[in-house]
Amino acid sequence: MEVVKLGKKGQVTIPRSILKSLGIPEDAPLLVDTTPDGAIVLRQAGVFPIELYTEQQIREYEAANTVPAALEKRARALVKKRGNHK
Repeated sequence: MEVVKLGKKGQVTIPRSILKSLGIPEDAPLLVDTTPDGAIVLRQAGVFPIELYTEQQIREYEAANTVPAALEKRARALVKKRGNHK
């Protein structure tokens, strides 16, 4: 256990040795929480990139994923020919 000092602005510096032992990079986002007994708990936050699509992009993706009518007709004929297998 190591002792750290609370700075004037409420900041605490976590010793590099502790970060390294936990595999936490220096610029990692952390979540802070408290427990009923007064403990302060820090956890590394999981940050995942997301993509936001415009309505136009969604229409383009849906059009690209649409089965052409001729291929759908062919597939249905094959299924009918081979019997209705599940």
